[in-house]
Amino acid sequence: MTELSDLRAGGKGAIARALTRLETAPRGEGTARLLDAAFAAPVGVAIGLTGPPGVGKSSLTHAFVRQFRDAGRRVAVLAVDPSSRVSGGAILGDRTRIELDPEDDGLFMRSMAARGRLGGLSDIAYPAIVLLRALYDVVLVETVGVGQSEIEIAEAADTVVFCAQPGSGDALQFIKAGIMEIPDHIVVTKADLGVRADRARADLRGAVSLSAEVEAVSLHAVSAQTGAGVADLVAALVQTSGRNRIEQRDLWCRAELARLFGARVAMRADGISTEIPAGFSRLSAQAGVIDAALPRLLDSLTAETRPVHATAS
Repeated sequence: MTELSDLRAGGKGAIARALTRLETAPRGEGTARLLDAAFAAPVGVAIGLTGPPGVGKSSLTHAFVRQFRDAGRRVAVLAVDPSSRVSGGAILGDRTRIELDPEDDGLFMRSMAARGRLGGLSDIAYPAIVLLRALYDVVLVETVGVGQSEIEIAEAADTVVFCAQPGSGDALQFIKAGIMEIPDHIVVTKADLGVRADRARADLRGAVSLSAEVEAVSLHAVSAQTGAGVADLVAALVQTSGRNRIEQRDLWCRAELARLFGARVAMRADGISTEIPAGFSRLSAQAGVIDAALPRLLDSLTAETRPVHATAS
């Protein structure tokens, strides 16, 4: 079985192979135990960047990478990209805006295909974050371009940054967006646009002041092109990592069981209670129990929904 020490010693190649196994055999016993070990021994912080397509998430990610690497921190980038309808693979748009040095052992990047998932992440993004967080000081997670209500990143990252660009809407539009309720930091990108950026920041400030749920959110204006505001934002990011990792793990485990077997089946299988599994290896064990019980469970559910015909007296 692969250990965390093996991944640290094996470098980027070993980590890439581990993530590939995570994608191709996510329910293997070795994979689950590796994730249990990673969850129990985090060394870094996961920072999620979300926002609509074209807002500048990739450019901002690149600016973050430079800041963190200049400070001597090891950085992993997990970029969730749109999927090809033909191959199912990621359309690697993010990589064109993030400059990588292949000789830099302290920097790792992985693209993942969303594959039709509508929350901004991929099915295995969360376990990938858990693994990378045990190996790197900073894990930057860039979601696929999202709209007003895709909030999965809040259930995976330690700190969430919502990016908005000049001209993206007035205060009312921001208030309507459910995604406004999840970030720790709201960032106006492309601040070098001047008056338009100032107007967007004012609209966001108005939206924040009218919403009790986001009143503690900090507001920033940055330019990835000029570097303005990036250093201050990075300094703020590392100070806000207070999300509940136990709750995040439990949410993922419940969602994964429901995705694999359906919510009703997952909760009715022998040996499965409504209690959340204690870890990733428990998830594999529970999935095995459900596999064995699935035919009987399906028969039971079918019987419940079978129409009852009245008999003539």
